[in-house]
Amino acid sequence: MELEGKVAVVTGAGSGIGACARAFAARGARVVATDKNADAVRAVARAIGALAVPCDVAKESEIDALVAEAERGVGPIDVFFNNAGVATGGDPLTTPLEVWEAQWRVNVMSHVYAVRAVLPGMLARGSGYLLHTASMAGILTSHGNLTYAVTKHAVVGLAEWLSITYHDKGIRVSLLAPLGVRTPMLGDVNSVFARNVAGPIKEPEEVADMVVDAIRAERFLILTDPIAQKWMSHKTGDLEHWLGGMRRMQRRLEGGGAS
Repeated sequence: MELEGKVAVVTGAGSGIGACARAFAARGARVVATDKNADAVRAVARAIGALAVPCDVAKESEIDALVAEAERGVGPIDVFFNNAGVATGGDPLTTPLEVWEAQWRVNVMSHVYAVRAVLPGMLARGSGYLLHTASMAGILTSHGNLTYAVTKHAVVGLAEWLSITYHDKGIRVSLLAPLGVRTPMLGDVNSVFARNVAGPIKEPEEVADMVVDAIRAERFLILTDPIAQKWMSHKTGDLEHWLGGMRRMQRRLEGGGAS
């Protein structure tokens, strides 16, 4: 799909991989930028000539209102990029259930809400593009961050199912599964986690260009570095060996080991 003239909604557009809003606009898309941080998303929208719609994606009513306002202000939505996400770290024993529920709503259910809101129109028109930001945490895992790993695994499953089920009806689906990206979520790029686990760290603008290329090619999986494919192959090729390696990494992280 070429982005020229297309209406594209980008959630989490106020920071980080929300840089895709700028990249889409630079390719001629009519962008609707949304973020829970109203000031940040309005600043982005002003800079790129987009429509700003502050929105808490954890609430279905606000997603529905976002879609309605986008369609009134710009037109039928061609591309919906489910990009917003949160991460807090945690394990099953100390993470409050309220944190699980909050992350499930943002990291998973916001994608479901968006699909429910835009897919009927896309199917009626016979075309549309759904993008989902997961993470390599959703394909491999994420040390010390159970809630994030579990919710991002769910996003992977959702995107795969959508791609299989609706491809022949004109709907294209892409899954962005980045390694480390220099965003507020990653935090200190010199931390033990970033140095040992996050892989080669990319800039948001680099990732945005990769997303644009994937949309043009209508490619499902978007990886941010070739090493990600190598790590995926290690997991699928010999799961027991991969688990052993990940346990060794866990011990290193718990000991504050050097890279």
